[in-house]
Amino acid sequence: MSFDIRAIRRQFPILSRNIGGQPLCYLDNAATTQKPATVIDALTGFYTKHNANVNRGVHILAEETTVAYDEARKTVATFVGAMSHEIIFTRNATEGINLVARSWGETTLQEGDAVALSIMEHHSNIVPWLQLKERKGIRIEWIGINAEGTFSIADLKKALKKPSVKLVSVTGLSNVLGTRPPLEKIIGLAHAAEAKVLVDAAQLIAHTPMNVRTLDVDFLAFSGHKLYGPMGVGVLVAKEELLRSMPPFFGGGDMIQNVTQDTFTPAELPRKFEAGTPSVADAIGLAAAMKWINDAGMETIAKHEHALIAHAQHVLSAVEGVHILGPANADDRTGCISFTIEGVHPHDLTDILGQQGICLRAGHHCTQPLHRHLKINASTRLSVAAYNTKEEIERCVIAIEKAQRLLNC
Repeated sequence: MSFDIRAIRRQFPILSRNIGGQPLCYLDNAATTQKPATVIDALTGFYTKHNANVNRGVHILAEETTVAYDEARKTVATFVGAMSHEIIFTRNATEGINLVARSWGETTLQEGDAVALSIMEHHSNIVPWLQLKERKGIRIEWIGINAEGTFSIADLKKALKKPSVKLVSVTGLSNVLGTRPPLEKIIGLAHAAEAKVLVDAAQLIAHTPMNVRTLDVDFLAFSGHKLYGPMGVGVLVAKEELLRSMPPFFGGGDMIQNVTQDTFTPAELPRKFEAGTPSVADAIGLAAAMKWINDAGMETIAKHEHALIAHAQHVLSAVEGVHILGPANADDRTGCISFTIEGVHPHDLTDILGQQGICLRAGHHCTQPLHRHLKINASTRLSVAAYNTKEEIERCVIAIEKAQRLLNC
């Protein structure tokens, strides 16, 4: 399939905006992606034509809303190769991971059991397990990275020799290094050691096709807003047998079958884990985003993004004082490239670029353990999406060089 970047860009209204007299150059996609008109129209269409609560009425608006919500779930299930009742709508990937920790972890893990985490993890896939450590006395087994920033299979094998490791919880794509742990191998090794696997796919889901059946992953969590969809909606995908064995995390309306003064019976899947009024419009918007990706072609998008990252790595590496984090070979990198510049603080750099309409991200990117491992406090991150161009990257690098001269004068 051909990739018409001009046609793609016309579908994103925000890209027509000027900042500081210059066109918006948005290269902060690992934090959140911009939204195509089809997603915006889906949100507007819901609120202007169908707005009602789901599962709680027989009038026409309630029936239309319930059908649309159910159809959105089916779209998500197809997108990741799951069954519809294995799709739990959450607010974001963070909530999905917390749900697993609070439900499966709370009832399955005992004092002395361990969860294996990589040093690359986002805080969303660290803090819930540290909280469980405080509550139940579990341990954390840390998996290191190799010199190029790749996941250490040797460390994982060493950890899995301990029968106490009951879960391997790992990112699908580092939001700093751009490296992808070998999920198939990790899952195979973990299952051979009778451990479950959770994949934090918040970064990966927008860059590559994913099928939970092929992966044989136990839990997979992601956010809609990094997938060209709305903020406020995410997904936890889990194997049916695990969801049936897990108690509900949230209690309240819509997650029950029966309530008495003394007890309650939870609803069937997936409503068992979706207490209260769901974010219906955002679920519909997420389904629209997935349809947009399918129409554009995930593999076509991935090829375009790879060319952008390779170009960014090439031109950035030519800038004096720039130190690129992670792989030296762009073929080993997906979605983002992070770097430091000698004598230039990332916050100062991104502030200057931001005034010119160039949006990068600076800080520890919610990966403080990784930054401490790398012996740095912060880094600057450039991350790409389907609508970015090589011209934008070149404009960004020229602006970096100018800011570098300004800050070092």
